[in-house]
Amino acid sequence: MLLDEINYPSDLKKLSIDELILLAKEIRSYIVELVSTKEGHLGASLGVVELTLVLHYLYNTPTDKLVWDVGHQAYAHKLITGRRGRFNSNRQKEGLSGFPKISESEFDSFGTGHSSTSISAVLGMALASKIKGEERNHIAVIGDASIASGMAFEGLNNAGVSDSNILVVLNDNSMAIDPFVGAMKDYLSELRNSNKGGSSSNHKNKSGKNIFENLNFSYFGPVDGHDIAELIRILEEVKNTSGPKFLHVVTTKGKGYKRAEEDQTRFHAPGKFDIETGNSFNVDVENSPIKYQDVFGQTIVELADKYDNVVGITPAMVTGSSLNYMIDKYPDRAFDVGIAEQHAVTLAAGMATQGLKPFVVIYSTFLQRAYDQVVHDVALQNLPVVFCIDRGGVVGEDGATHHGIFDIAWLRSIPNMIVSAPMNENDLRNLMQTAAKSKSPFSIRYPRGKGVVSNWKNKLVELEIGKAEIVKSGTEIAVLTFGHPGNFALEAVNMLDETAKNKVGVINMLFVKPIDETMLDSVFSNYKTVITVEDGIKIGGLGSAVIEWANTNHRKNKIIVLGVEDVFLDHAKPSELYNTMGVSAVEIKKTISRLLIENKDF
Repeated sequence: MLLDEINYPSDLKKLSIDELILLAKEIRSYIVELVSTKEGHLGASLGVVELTLVLHYLYNTPTDKLVWDVGHQAYAHKLITGRRGRFNSNRQKEGLSGFPKISESEFDSFGTGHSSTSISAVLGMALASKIKGEERNHIAVIGDASIASGMAFEGLNNAGVSDSNILVVLNDNSMAIDPFVGAMKDYLSELRNSNKGGSSSNHKNKSGKNIFENLNFSYFGPVDGHDIAELIRILEEVKNTSGPKFLHVVTTKGKGYKRAEEDQTRFHAPGKFDIETGNSFNVDVENSPIKYQDVFGQTIVELADKYDNVVGITPAMVTGSSLNYMIDKYPDRAFDVGIAEQHAVTLAAGMATQGLKPFVVIYSTFLQRAYDQVVHDVALQNLPVVFCIDRGGVVGEDGATHHGIFDIAWLRSIPNMIVSAPMNENDLRNLMQTAAKSKSPFSIRYPRGKGVVSNWKNKLVELEIGKAEIVKSGTEIAVLTFGHPGNFALEAVNMLDETAKNKVGVINMLFVKPIDETMLDSVFSNYKTVITVEDGIKIGGLGSAVIEWANTNHRKNKIIVLGVEDVFLDHAKPSELYNTMGVSAVEIKKTISRLLIENKDF
């Protein structure tokens, strides 16, 4: 195999065009084989194999800086930059990251997991090179609909007047995870259809220039991103052009694996699958708990049936968040706004001023991108926007860029914000019902993956905001939990012998803001020791809230806080991460057992 001889980009420069074409096929087969057995992001990386090879073939990486936006495009890049021998550890504990990572390789110029950061990063590098008097190229490959994000436009706007030596490569595949939406999609489609090949001088729209030329970029393309000879030809022309350049490359997401081309959404990150049939090996067992996201998706439809003012909004996470259920039934009341988290939040705020009840469903790690809008546009005005925060807590193999471990702390710091988390699917439904009737900003965070009960379609009940629930009574140690880890705490207690079990109580807090002060008063009056359990950072979370209350009320009970330390968690299986955090059932049991002994000795 040619791939066996390619360890670094310098090895590519010895190959002919025919050999590069053969190498592209081998890389595709390698990626499909590995992802089918190890899981990971498939479609995006398959779509940029030729582009990856040509960029490394023509440019002098890592001296020339290459940044891959939405880093799940980067598998082929990793394979030819010294990491093929370790690639079977991709996304595994202590293995390669699923995304570019500065600390992993000198060829990873910038860490990318969230979208639309590449243009700003590359411009920063180019300006730094100019200041330092260094001659090098700077390339951003932006794809999977990231060009429509506001940050991408901010970067283009600044770069267009910088006279910097940067190249923005648009990997135009008409997809995000779901199909690309919005006016930019239509514009790019028109550009593709009206301009076939060549450089910008041949491609003017009715105004004389296209949008990228109007922003002072030299425009090239569109070019077939799977034609290696044509890519080499046009990039040679690009290299000889000074100033900001824009190369429009048209690709097919999932290219080379027919089933991924035909079902691009599912094969974005398909899990383990059979290569021949394309069938997933992760088949749900009948009557087993369903995913939290599907509980959300079906419940919001029920709420939309009941309340005409309920609307749903997601920033490019239609299937990932299961808003597709509502889009199917109420297409005029459910909106995919594209990769535009800030816009999604302020759009919801605008709707709320007019009497609508917007449910913004968004991954925890992506809500971070709209922090100012949550504070300034929603909470400051006390608008009743509901944030349904998917992927709260650890998400496993996607790693540090995608763990949702900060939302409890930063949302809790915002005035007017209600901060809640369900212990199970029934709680999620009831919290959504409660939020639908609330007059304040309301956040509900829940984890990735399955719930814990099979009979989850309870009758919707409006809860008392700020009211906790006693799951199990005890006498010595109270375990206060927030969200899904309450199930781990209950499991831990059930692993104890009967004598120990009777000494431990479990309380499902449900709300960390407002927190149930009556419950806390009872807990601190009746238990010697309090343990808090959460799947977020300790600083500012449930544990902090309990300690603050205890300090204010002059309570001297021992308080043990379990959660994420002041670190960025790396990638690993969720079970491994729960052990690291000390919130798995086994680790909570160890903590309880140790404290029972200490209480006895004391």
